[in-house]
Amino acid sequence: MKKKDPGAITVIVSDDHPVVREGIVAMVEQQRDMRVVATAADGAEAVAQWQRHRPDVTLLDLKMGRHDGVGAVRAIRALDPRARLLVLTTYEGEEEVFQAMRAGANAYLLKDVPRNELLDAIRRLHAGETVVTSRVATKLAAYVSKERLTAREVEVLRAVARGKANKEIADLLNITESTVKAHLKALFAKLGVLSRTEAVNVATKRGVIEL
Repeated sequence: MKKKDPGAITVIVSDDHPVVREGIVAMVEQQRDMRVVATAADGAEAVAQWQRHRPDVTLLDLKMGRHDGVGAVRAIRALDPRARLLVLTTYEGEEEVFQAMRAGANAYLLKDVPRNELLDAIRRLHAGETVVTSRVATKLAAYVSKERLTAREVEVLRAVARGKANKEIADLLNITESTVKAHLKALFAKLGVLSRTEAVNVATKRGVIEL
């Protein structure tokens, strides 16, 4: 292991997959100007470790048990508006990118990013920059430019994804079948689709719902 600089960037690595977490830790620890001070397997643990160590940069997976990544970002941001938070994930849906950045993430990178780009992002984040790849920026711009589904439309779509018929959705949400049809018509138009199957597929790809 390289001898660390006295002012090495302190890092917390949060990921619910041990192999991924250990791989990132090993990569960071190879850098003379970085030092891993703690790891976490879920969002709640990430928040606790952040409070204990107050690191320079915190890496967070998006989908984790208990607190997810967005919840952890929001919780840490509430504790310190100056915290430097990097979301590192496999999820690139427009909704996921938007929610993470709105919660207060300073960077959003995908796990297939080259090693040198991830390390550069940690350094840039520590220097006060916001880091978003062009690929992620395109997703964010696309999301902002589109008309978003209402909370009720998302509820209807989730029920559709579970295979519920209109009457079942009406009973589940305590609304009429005609209201369900109206919501479906509206969300079809917003998603640019013609069928229930298409709606579920498109919404899943964008990160609006999860199957």
